[in-house]
Amino acid sequence: MKIQVECYSGHRGEETPRRLTFGVREIEVAEVLDRWLAPDHRYFKVLGDDGATYILRHDMTSLDWELILFEETKP
Repeated sequence: MKIQVECYSGHRGEETPRRLTFGVREIEVAEVLDRWLAPDHRYFKVLGDDGATYILRHDMTSLDWELILFEETKP
């Protein structure tokens, strides 16, 4: 699923997700849990302010963002 992601560009110029939007839903990134690189993509595992975990993929060629995984916390 394609999504919109607002990023913070740190002192090294690397973009880090801060907010993601899909549909009318807007989620603040509470914490970046992990990040890794693939040849054409960057991945971020983040914890949202809603308590859910998200894996985001950034296509470094098209600059599109995709939601790869959404996992709600279970009570």
